[in-house]
Amino acid sequence: MHILLTGAAGFIGSVAAQQLLAGGHQVTGLDNLNDAYDVRLKHWRLRQLQGRPGFGFHQADITDRAALGAVWDGGADPFEAVINLAARAGVRQSVADPWVYYDANVTGTLNLLEQCRRHGPGKFVLASTSSLYGGHNPMPYQEDADTNRPLSPYAASKKAAEALCYTYHYLHGVDVTVVRYFTVYGPAGRPDMSLFRFVQRVSEGRPITLYGDGSQSRDFTYVDDIARGTIAALRPVGYQVINLGSDKPVVLNDALRLVEQLTGRQAIVERQPAHPADVPATWANITRAGQVLGWEPRVSFESGVRALVEWYGRERNWASELITGV
Repeated sequence: MHILLTGAAGFIGSVAAQQLLAGGHQVTGLDNLNDAYDVRLKHWRLRQLQGRPGFGFHQADITDRAALGAVWDGGADPFEAVINLAARAGVRQSVADPWVYYDANVTGTLNLLEQCRRHGPGKFVLASTSSLYGGHNPMPYQEDADTNRPLSPYAASKKAAEALCYTYHYLHGVDVTVVRYFTVYGPAGRPDMSLFRFVQRVSEGRPITLYGDGSQSRDFTYVDDIARGTIAALRPVGYQVINLGSDKPVVLNDALRLVEQLTGRQAIVERQPAHPADVPATWANITRAGQVLGWEPRVSFESGVRALVEWYGRERNWASELITGV
């Protein structure tokens, strides 16, 4: 299968590309290599892919309709599926600059859906987020829960992208799977995410800013499991929204203690008030993922964090310099 994979230099995108190539697929990767976080990490991920048989790459922005048209017109083989992982992610950052989130997550998704309508393919996978569930739904979150009260511009932008996907399914017959991710972590992860920051700062003896009292919990899900579920979502489903999570929430204080244990160092914690856009907990009901995709997570939290710590140890000479935000 020939797949257009947007966000190919991103955390999840690069792992999905590796898994697709290992499965014998042809992957055309697309990424604008923006500076939403330290771009050195994106270039490192891309180097792991370049030169591999079956992989091609375009530096382009999904908000640029002309650039997308050139990608569609320039390939010898037509795309058989689109996996849209290109996005602006992050709750707190979206409060500071909501416009860039709307452009990337809504306009970018619309541009890709339009290309699917005009030229094919008929299969579209959208990466969405557990942030849509807000703070008012009972847990574990089910896909049919109310998502009309997003707490951040990021969540609102993904809600709009999901709505567009349904519209294009209804009007134009595009087969769509929306996968809602729950707190993804692992080697070469986003440096603004908590576990990457914990590992780097504990390893280097730098202070960690912790919002709230640390009792908040997250359904941390290992990146290889998430990528595998995203690829499973390529199967025809009509239109489905599917949670991809671990179904095993972890309290943030406990996650930090595990990092301390695995690094052999003690954290220096500076506490700040909880951020109003952060939810106190996330927890995925993954029954539908098992029923529709035959998917379940395989990597335990301790094994996944150990893999992150080991990766950091191997790449420490440059990973220690990565900007992780507050």
